[in-house]
Amino acid sequence: MNWYLEVLKKYAVFSGRARRKEYWMFTLFHVIALIVLMIVDFAAGTTPLIYGLYALATFLPSLGVTVRRLHDTDRSGWFIFIGAIPLVGFIILLVFLAGEGKPAENKHGANPKFATAA
Repeated sequence: MNWYLEVLKKYAVFSGRARRKEYWMFTLFHVIALIVLMIVDFAAGTTPLIYGLYALATFLPSLGVTVRRLHDTDRSGWFIFIGAIPLVGFIILLVFLAGEGKPAENKHGANPKFATAA
């Protein structure tokens, strides 16, 4: 749960790097929350109001952690738009996000896996 909260604390931070663990743990909790809220909206018989508000509120943190994850693999954040290519774009983006980050410092900062808390 700490990984999820850390991403929310960096609400609109698009600089720096994000470890695989940070990205995937946030994604896991985010998807679980979306599913639970969808069920709550369905059970309440409302339009997807709660689900929609949550999705809107977490849009920037989701975008930010994805961009930082791409930075960790030494790619520009603009590579997020590769996911818009029909059929193969999502698969390519998924491979980029699942790949291991560059072990050395890159133009986006030091490796977060070995960074020490100051």
